Amino acid sequence: MSSAANGGRARRSRGPNPPSSGASGRSAWFHKPSVVPGFGLTFGFAVTYLALVVLVPLGVLLLRATGVGWSGFVQTALDPRTLAALRLTFGASFAAATINAVFGVLLAWILVRYRFPGRRLLDAAIDLPFALPTAVAGLTLAALYSRNGWIGQLFAPLGIRIAYTPLGVSVALLFVSLPFMVRTVQPVIEEIDREVEEAAATLGATRLQTVVRVVLPSLVPAMLTGYALAFARAIGEYGSVIFVAGNQPYVSEIVPLLIVFRLEEFNYPAATAIATLMLLISFAMLLFVNLVQAWSRRRFGYGS
Repeated sequence: MSSAANGGRARRSRGPNPPSSGASGRSAWFHKPSVVPGFGLTFGFAVTYLALVVLVPLGVLLLRATGVGWSGFVQTALDPRTLAALRLTFGASFAAATINAVFGVLLAWILVRYRFPGRRLLDAAIDLPFALPTAVAGLTLAALYSRNGWIGQLFAPLGIRIAYTPLGVSVALLFVSLPFMVRTVQPVIEEIDREVEEAAATLGATRLQTVVRVVLPSLVPAMLTGYALAFARAIGEYGSVIFVAGNQPYVSEIVPLLIVFRLEEFNYPAATAIATLMLLISFAMLLFVNLVQAWSRRRFGYGS
């Protein structure tokens, strides 16, 4: 009796047994205990839903692209019209995401830290690109930035055309991608304690040093997340761009519109090849942004 009790105390003193290398060990490594049961059911549903909605369509696209052959894929990818559309699409998306990374953070900071008349109205207006149909947004932007538009007529005497040019594409992408940056950074700014800024000022830090060394490190992970979301949204935008771009081949033609043109020509292999090329480039760029985001989280101590 005493020996059994001593053995139980010895086992309790050593703590819980580590996961074994067998099936039970793999199961313990695969998921952690949770107060909410049903891990197997929810995990299976999540994987099935993801496969049906995302993985299967992308797999079919890649499968159709293999039917073109490597030579046909390279020929379509190196076509001058395709390269021009890729340069405009990714260049304008990069420019829009970069500009919104600056002004979106400033806008989020103003909405969080200041109180002024019309603040709630401005806060609600940021979500308009989410709810506004893209065709309506494109028509509105084309009317504003055309030569006779309210904004376009101000630049016309200077010889600057906005609508129906690559600049118009960038303006449309700025419009549709701004909310992603603001709504991603805004909650993080709300969590920043003002006492930290006051402590930095007490220790002799200037305003610039406080922003660079105290505020920005807290915002970098959220900024990268918003940047990735804004960039991805801009790459796939179609409805608002076609009304303000002019859609001139080699000048203001975006990749989604080129794919539509190939489909209207019943050139399905070329459309599939262009879509696959765009998918691969987008995945590579988003993977790079995510890796930088993971590095920034480790660097500033916001996750492993």
